[in-house]
Amino acid sequence: MGNQVDCIKGGTHSDHRGTLSFVNDFDMSQVKRFYRIRHNDTAFIRGWRAHRIEQRWFHVIEGGFKINLVQIDDWTKPSPALSQQEFVLQAADNVVLHVPKGYASAICAIKADSEVMVFADYSIEHAKNDDILFPIDYFKA
Repeated sequence: MGNQVDCIKGGTHSDHRGTLSFVNDFDMSQVKRFYRIRHNDTAFIRGWRAHRIEQRWFHVIEGGFKINLVQIDDWTKPSPALSQQEFVLQAADNVVLHVPKGYASAICAIKADSEVMVFADYSIEHAKNDDILFPIDYFKA
């Protein structure tokens, strides 16, 4: 895993008992914690939150989210014109989006009452030292 964003595809198996969803190629050995974010409102955008050394993995478990990313070029004063990558993740897609260190993210539900699980590779004690927030209108696409 370099400094590239990538999607880890999962699958499903259905039979008379129901459906099992899985993402077997998601190696969770680096994960130290996880949390869930639920957005009731599709107009609310959470971001831009950046991490110098922490990486994240996003997995939508209900509804859908649009996740925009920028790779930070200068931690003192990043360029507001940085190129944005946009990912639309739906629960039905069963994908884990891997965001390496060095990125800022902004997320927005595309369906009301959507929920995403976020996995991180550092403990909560570390989070306060690697949590950089930029205004929501800082990066212009």
